[in-house]
Amino acid sequence: MDASTDTSRMTRQIYPMPDDIAAALADRGLAAAYAARPAYQQNDYIGWITRAVRPATRRKRLDQMLDELARGGVYMKMAWNGGSGEGG
Repeated sequence: MDASTDTSRMTRQIYPMPDDIAAALADRGLAAAYAARPAYQQNDYIGWITRAVRPATRRKRLDQMLDELARGGVYMKMAWNGGSGEGG
């Protein structure tokens, strides 16, 4: 989540964007798809990924987020009708 994201209504912990996740979004051309998601989804993805204990789990979660952003219409393995994302 970057500084332009409105988090004023969020009551849960706000997770900063780690450099490796920002780089993965940029490398895959998915930064715009990520930014188009609601603030709660951005925050949930980052918190979920960064709370992984094992590096393999973190990578698996990052890959899932990238895949969902690329496909569009999916959020945490659930149908989401808020937008098609990139490549959707």
